[in-house]
Amino acid sequence: MATVEREQFSSEADPALLERMRELAAKDGRPFQSVLEDAIYVYVECRTKKNVRPEFMVHARASIERNRGLLELLAQ
Repeated sequence: MATVEREQFSSEADPALLERMRELAAKDGRPFQSVLEDAIYVYVECRTKKNVRPEFMVHARASIERNRGLLELLAQ
């Protein structure tokens, strides 16, 4: 398997948000770095696709968060 080059960077974020990401990473058995990279990828993809309006994504994320319990049950 090919190795992907990585670039180290430093930033700051809301501690509560970072804790939620760490919890999700642990729950999924994934490294925090991998979850963070996925989040960056999704953000970039959403911002570069002109057919998805940002306000739609706000509502979609809110809906997913409201229905997280149901979605987890459906995933089982």
